[in-house]
Amino acid sequence: MTEDQPDTADQLTLRLTGVAHGGHMVSRSPEGRVVFVRHGAPGELVRVRLTDRGEDAKFWRGDVVEVLEASEGRRGEHPWAAADAVSAAREERLPVGGAEFGHLTLEAQRELKRSVVAEQLDHLAGIDWRGQVAAVEDETSDGTGWRTRLHLDVAEDGTAGMYPHRSNELILITDMPLATPVIQSLAPWELSVPGASRLDVAAPANGSRPLLHVSLRARQDPDALAELRRHLAAWGSEREVSVTAQSPEDRAIQTWVGEPVVRETLDMPVGEPLTWRVSPTGFWQIHRSAPRTLVDAVLAAAQMGSGDTVWDLYSGAGLFTAAAAPAVGPDGQVFAVEGSPVTSADARVNLSELDHVRVTRGDVARILTGRIPARRRHGTSRGHKRPAVRAPQPDIVILDPPRSGAAKEVLAAIDAAEPRTIVYVACDPAALGRDLGRLSRRGWKVVNIRAFDLYPNTHHVEAVAVLRRNE
Repeated sequence: MTEDQPDTADQLTLRLTGVAHGGHMVSRSPEGRVVFVRHGAPGELVRVRLTDRGEDAKFWRGDVVEVLEASEGRRGEHPWAAADAVSAAREERLPVGGAEFGHLTLEAQRELKRSVVAEQLDHLAGIDWRGQVAAVEDETSDGTGWRTRLHLDVAEDGTAGMYPHRSNELILITDMPLATPVIQSLAPWELSVPGASRLDVAAPANGSRPLLHVSLRARQDPDALAELRRHLAAWGSEREVSVTAQSPEDRAIQTWVGEPVVRETLDMPVGEPLTWRVSPTGFWQIHRSAPRTLVDAVLAAAQMGSGDTVWDLYSGAGLFTAAAAPAVGPDGQVFAVEGSPVTSADARVNLSELDHVRVTRGDVARILTGRIPARRRHGTSRGHKRPAVRAPQPDIVILDPPRSGAAKEVLAAIDAAEPRTIVYVACDPAALGRDLGRLSRRGWKVVNIRAFDLYPNTHHVEAVAVLRRNE
């Protein structure tokens, strides 16, 4: 192809002008319509295959299939061939998702992430952020080998693979360089698992026993299920991997071999290492160094002291709860709230020996206010009032909400509790910007925001913000 190749109904030649939230570059079609393009970089001239288009659509979407003028930040070789959009186009296939920034150097990736964070903070919160996106200390030179968790979808015939972005076409894979060496050596994508719909692999960063969790399809033939169990139990025994399974008809998780959990640990500057159990369907940070990076950032931001009371909201398996407990000591309190029944149960076990820690399961907004959040009400304009759990008066509030951010009711409850410090951990810059804007309008001052590259070769970025009351 050449620069003067005419546009077609499905392909355009475009100049990319900037980066947008969500992993897309921005361009405009000849008639001026906005086109969001993946696998490019600002300033590049590219051929784009349109993946979503419509005459009445406000914008179109597309993937780069050829680079006519490359940016300085474009790599000579993508670290994961299956996710390389340009080579995929030559081979007449779709690139798998999960490494949409892999065509760029790590430095170029972080600059794009910095730009997105800054733009979202400015647009949604009026914050002029001039920070940088920091790499973790032990990052590899190409940003691979960091994923301690991996999920694969399974076709009807039992073969495992991954989906391209916004596609229902399952692509079989032969490797996954972003995963840790342990997961790569297990090569779960080579398994034949008829009767499964999904595979999830967890390989703790401490080197302890990995786990393969099998999500089963509904209404399995008993003989076929027994054969799958024998096959995977033998596979797990040979490799010292635990294997668990769960069917849609039964919430109970079956242990086919090994243990029904994995064990995570984190060394602390003082005292014994912190330990957590994590269930197969529970949540844990994906990057091998994310727990260390985020715990250090949160502790530095919170400045906890002996006797302090801490709220840990959206607390997961208790990563920050366990780190806060020794910081406040037995004269302090940690009040943790987590909505997931599985992850909350993990937290209760992980923190059961700490008398000054209380773990509560339930929707965070309901726990704090006794009222069902507006976005979860149905058929009525007024929420149903329920008895609120009595939360202690906080000195510090830590919150690590899901990608959608914190409910307005949660932010209002935090503000009403009048802590001296709020530490907000975010995995989405748009939700962060929106929520910091809401807190700022309630009289809170953002005193620091740090961003971390915990998802190399993807567009995702993690941030930790610190707020104090604006006197």
